[in-house]
Amino acid sequence: MGDAVSVRVGLSTSSVYPDNAATAFATALRLGYDAVEIMVWTDPVTREAGALRALSEHHGLPVASVHAPTLLLTQRVWGTEPWDKIDRSIELAHEIGAPTVVLHPPFRWQREYAAEFVEGIALREHDSGLRLAVENMYPWRTAGRELLAYLPHWDPTDQPYDSVTLDLSHTATAGSDALAMVEALGDRLAHVHLADGLGSFKDEHLVPGRGAQPCAAVLQLLADTGWQGDVVVEVGTRKESADQREIDLAEALAFARLALEPTRGEGRL
Repeated sequence: MGDAVSVRVGLSTSSVYPDNAATAFATALRLGYDAVEIMVWTDPVTREAGALRALSEHHGLPVASVHAPTLLLTQRVWGTEPWDKIDRSIELAHEIGAPTVVLHPPFRWQREYAAEFVEGIALREHDSGLRLAVENMYPWRTAGRELLAYLPHWDPTDQPYDSVTLDLSHTATAGSDALAMVEALGDRLAHVHLADGLGSFKDEHLVPGRGAQPCAAVLQLLADTGWQGDVVVEVGTRKESADQREIDLAEALAFARLALEPTRGEGRL
């Protein structure tokens, strides 16, 4: 995967929700993060390149990535046409200097979009020069029932994407083998969302180390193989006090820094 480099650890603006992007930048600077990921959301600042550039410059923190509004909860952000959402996310990433756009695969009911998705992402990645990193998801489960909610599939490993985001909360919910996914993806692994989970039906986004995922082992493997993507902390703090959120995000950063220390020199997956 390349020569050993220092992997940036970023903070997702979603990690301070329901607070806003300005809070995320201030928190990231205060705690010592290297960068910020912008979740395009109802917060208008997350959709304004000028405001984001001003925040980035004021805090001296680059934007590592833009997360397109392709979540279930952001279906009406930037309208309802999915390709418009992707194209506007690419434009925003260019305007603020972010090298990566993170996006989810289509929902099953977005059949026309899904039919064009693999080719459309490949063309846009080629034309834009950005990494359009499709995120691993999970089947939706209820008691005794499993719904395959994403097309072409919730697991990007066997799909022909050039760039993939590995989310370690989603591997927990899906019951996926995160280390095997890293091995299988090889150089296609462009981006990591660092979180944890206990494997419940719910997408938990726990602080790394508080769930059952091999978070440390994944980061150590990436460090040892000279991986050159970004690790972004994406944990849920919505129900916490400001003080507890600060503790959790500091703990997540310390976890990442420790695990990203190379243990056996350079190598390749």
